[in-house]
Amino acid sequence: MCGDNMDRLIEILKFIILGIIQGITEIFPVSSSGHLTIFSHFLGMDLSNLTIFLMITNTGSFLALFFYFRRDILDLITGTWKYVTKRDALFKEDFQYVLKLLIAVVPIGIVGFFVKDILPDDLLTVGFSLILTGALLFYVFYTRNANWQRNITWKNALIIGTFQAFGVIPGISRSGITMIGGLTQKIELKKVLKFSFLSYIIVSVPVMILGFYEAYHAVEAIDYLGYTLAFIMSFIFSLISVRLLYRYVRVRNLNYFSIYCFIAGIASVILSIWIF
Repeated sequence: MCGDNMDRLIEILKFIILGIIQGITEIFPVSSSGHLTIFSHFLGMDLSNLTIFLMITNTGSFLALFFYFRRDILDLITGTWKYVTKRDALFKEDFQYVLKLLIAVVPIGIVGFFVKDILPDDLLTVGFSLILTGALLFYVFYTRNANWQRNITWKNALIIGTFQAFGVIPGISRSGITMIGGLTQKIELKKVLKFSFLSYIIVSVPVMILGFYEAYHAVEAIDYLGYTLAFIMSFIFSLISVRLLYRYVRVRNLNYFSIYCFIAGIASVILSIWIF
């Protein structure tokens, strides 16, 4: 009995670890799906429902970002409502910003709908995707330019959204690829981060609903206590991470994330070869 309790405790601790990893890597440009794939193998966990787990823990990140940007979201909703109902020109910019966010989420919505069930999530795919993310991060670091644009244009929104669509591939960081898309357009980093995370909030709503729907229909296949604790950890560490990202991250130190992605990607490739 004591052994069974210890095994159960270890299993719960593994879910907590994965929740922490999700919370950190969803915010930083290093791929949450890729890291969950790597660490689920490393911890010897059978996440046969990895997609559901990602959806549930992504909900924790979604709520953390919603809380962090709550004033911005309220201002955008209020401004858009006033512009639509009263045609108040003072709020036209808010209305257009919301439209740009919607434009940016269309590509990932279309791609995710058609390919979410056929994308490979093996270690080899994750490894090469992380290496690609690292290369792209190094590119924007190497070509950094102080002449940033002040506003996000319609064209910028579409280009950022197109980049974001590649974030459905395990190992390609959604926040990272969106950041890269914005920085290639010479948009200031904090403006890109805000646009990226607000678009993530929009994308997360249907993903969250789908995740809980699939979890409800997989009663015998998932560990509800483990998933709940992972969800809580994801929320806490996403909130901590977004505060740190906004306070400390600059374009000039994206090379550190690039180096990390290279190391994690190579380790994943080696691990996939070692396993098989």
